Amino acid sequence: MTELEKNMSGTEAAPVDAAKGAEIMEKFEKESRTRKFDAQWLTKLVYLLCLAFTVYHLAYASGMRALMMVNLKHHAIHVGLVLVLGFALYPAFKKSSRRKIAWYDWILIILSAVMPVYVFVRYPTFISTGFKGEPVDIVMGTILILLVLECSRRISGPALSVLSIVFLVYGVFGRSMPWFFMHRGYSWSRIVTYLTTDIYGIYGSSVKVSATYIVLFIIFGEVMNKCGMGQFFNDIANALAGHTRGGPAKVAVLASGFLGSINGSAVANVVTTGTFTIPLMKKTGYTKEFAGAVEATASVGGQLLPPIMGAAAFVMAETLGVQYGVIIKAAVIPALIYYLGIIIQVQMRAIKDHLVGLPKELMPRAGQVMKERGHLLIPILFLLYMLIWSGKTVIFSAFWTILLTIVFAEFRKISRMSLKDVGDAFVAGAKSTVSVAIACACVGIIVGICGLTGFALAVANTIISIGRNSLFLTLLFTMVTCMILGMGLPSIPSYLITATIAAPALVELGQPAIAAHMFCFYFAMFANLTPPVALASFAAAGLSGGDPMKTGFASVKLALSGFIVPFMFMYNEQLLLENVTFLSGLQVVVTSCIGVVLISAAVEGYLWGRLNIVFRAVAFCAALLLIDSQMVTDLIGIGGLVFIILCQKFLNKKRNPLSANPS
Repeated sequence: MTELEKNMSGTEAAPVDAAKGAEIMEKFEKESRTRKFDAQWLTKLVYLLCLAFTVYHLAYASGMRALMMVNLKHHAIHVGLVLVLGFALYPAFKKSSRRKIAWYDWILIILSAVMPVYVFVRYPTFISTGFKGEPVDIVMGTILILLVLECSRRISGPALSVLSIVFLVYGVFGRSMPWFFMHRGYSWSRIVTYLTTDIYGIYGSSVKVSATYIVLFIIFGEVMNKCGMGQFFNDIANALAGHTRGGPAKVAVLASGFLGSINGSAVANVVTTGTFTIPLMKKTGYTKEFAGAVEATASVGGQLLPPIMGAAAFVMAETLGVQYGVIIKAAVIPALIYYLGIIIQVQMRAIKDHLVGLPKELMPRAGQVMKERGHLLIPILFLLYMLIWSGKTVIFSAFWTILLTIVFAEFRKISRMSLKDVGDAFVAGAKSTVSVAIACACVGIIVGICGLTGFALAVANTIISIGRNSLFLTLLFTMVTCMILGMGLPSIPSYLITATIAAPALVELGQPAIAAHMFCFYFAMFANLTPPVALASFAAAGLSGGDPMKTGFASVKLALSGFIVPFMFMYNEQLLLENVTFLSGLQVVVTSCIGVVLISAAVEGYLWGRLNIVFRAVAFCAALLLIDSQMVTDLIGIGGLVFIILCQKFLNKKRNPLSANPS
């Protein structure tokens, strides 16, 4: 990698500078717009608060007896700390000073700090009264709701806060709502009590996941980045694929997939790896829009890729009440098929446009990369063992993986971290957690209202009635619902909302719960790629210099196989390794891969030569037939592939020999 950087020439191939990367991050990921204080004492104070935040959660995860407490108390501490950090780090408005904390923010910080103290003091009363709120509880609960809404607005933008307010209004005025939206209606005191004094709203399941699993894996990701794991992913990707045809695009796919699985933010991943890979893709010959689309689709896909899946999968495990290993097993084949689709399209584009790879002599050697940083894989392997085979809890596994990472990083000078480096990683982990935790708290309002009013069940019944008991139509309407709900939202709250509102419709039709939730999860993630609000695609366009909307549509084309994959595993649960034998699983995987090849050929217009509109239509229809893995449809779909290949072989005899050679 270093040698490559030294030998790159021309502005077209030069990596995007850090300043531009930071600017794009702030534009498309509001979570990065934090304060930089002039006063040293403020900087040190926030640093110590972040450090205390991380140490507390690590101590809690370690099983320290002194910290063992009921969920409500731990969740209150978690939310209180992230609110304090949120108001300290994020200014109220875009034009507000980032150099100091405004006087009104100090008031909000104090109120935030009071909230967990209030819960500890009032908890015996909550228990004795059966969580029936008294006037003081209504006042404090209202303040908590307002704090969460305001902090969410600052960090993630208005979308999630506005949606939460809409649901609050819906909870109060249910009797006045039309059609299936109508419900009995609840008083403000009943809503506040439900949302703030029990574990069904703000302190509910979404915050539980944030306060246990998510915070630990964000810390793990920051520690891994600090010791050079990101560089390792880039180097090994270049070593494996950089010299091949269209190499920089394949490097982007591999590196972004690896990194995206850990960091959980599509936009951050685009900026991290895209600053280097996008200029190289452009130099190789890919268009600005296609280069941006490759980076965006690969970065979003990282959240679908085990073992960590950007931490959103831990929410799924908690929601479904299953071990995390079950989620990993279910996710692995669909994720690999998704990336296979991207790689195939990249390869087809490179062959079609006669693109080449980067000089092999400039690429790092895989053996040398493994010698220098390969030891960093040991903590990941340890984590996989702990999550899948050990039978230990996720919290226990994450805690010891973090400690093991710090220890193994000391084995090589290149990855060794000082005490300050570890502290900086812990602080970065706390800051990264704030945005996710606040989003989870805000989503708790939506989830709580859905539970109180029965809204989710009403939506499910409506989707089913519209689909008229047709699985395909129901899946189609669910897909649209998930993508609309996921627009402009971070990954985890997007999944939480879609899982609460849309997934029950599929379960009602008799689909396995894990398949239904995985379906919603996929399309909630794809909202980051799909115009008109395609944050990952727009961020990639900012780096590539391409048109944002064109980049968004190019991303949709590139990820089209990924849009088909959820339909595949809804019709064939064997793809999720559910109720599967070796032979049935092999059949489904093979036919799915063939379907991905056909989809890619239809999109790119290439398969052993350029395809005209007729062959592209045949390829697309054959791919659709392979969704439902039945013998007849599989044979017809495979027959379509054979037909296209034979025709292409015949026609290529009359064409330029170069176009007939796929290698």
